[in-house]
Amino acid sequence: MHILIINPNSTASMTRSIAEAARAVASSDTNVTAVNPEQGPASIQGPEDGAAALPGLFEIFDRETREGRYDAIIIACFDDTGLLELKNRSSVPVLGIGEAAFHAAMLLSGKFSVVTTLAVSVPVIEENIAAYGFSRRCAKVRASGVPVLHLDGPEGQAEGTIRAEAKRALAQDGCDVIVLGCAGMADLAASMSRDLKLPVVDGVAAAVGFSENLVRMRRVKAIA
Repeated sequence: MHILIINPNSTASMTRSIAEAARAVASSDTNVTAVNPEQGPASIQGPEDGAAALPGLFEIFDRETREGRYDAIIIACFDDTGLLELKNRSSVPVLGIGEAAFHAAMLLSGKFSVVTTLAVSVPVIEENIAAYGFSRRCAKVRASGVPVLHLDGPEGQAEGTIRAEAKRALAQDGCDVIVLGCAGMADLAASMSRDLKLPVVDGVAAAVGFSENLVRMRRVKAIA
């Protein structure tokens, strides 16, 4: 099985981190290729960045999928940038890490809260949750105040801020699962889950798991 992960922003270091997180949870027979556009916003924070990322995202999607090498594709932006259009033009499953994280959270809990980066990202995520029909299961979308590109900053600094916001969510929102609202937070999920003693969902891991199972289901259906 071969999964393509597209990071819609142009920051290669984030793409490498996303790839590492994906390979850590992928099955032994799953290959992961992660790419990003060379042009476009360095991070996606809010609707303007999302719109600016679309040309590069669509170009790299078309180029990478032309030969039909991939069994599934993951769009590694929590805003699910360009997701619906790419689903409509693909013959293989295309998942967004936002939608995958929400599905995983609902399988694990009654209510979830999202901890994302900046406040400008909150309306986009709320709109997606409503469009997917998940609003009744989402307690709140919270901004940690940590910019996307600061997630690779001094060790522990961003994590401490995000962890503190997650603790506020647990104390105030009535949720029993935390969803990390950025692909750059992927490496925080395991340690935060141990610390908070409840599930902390990373959309990259969720999307990889769902992609693998969707591909297997398609294969079983095709053989039957």
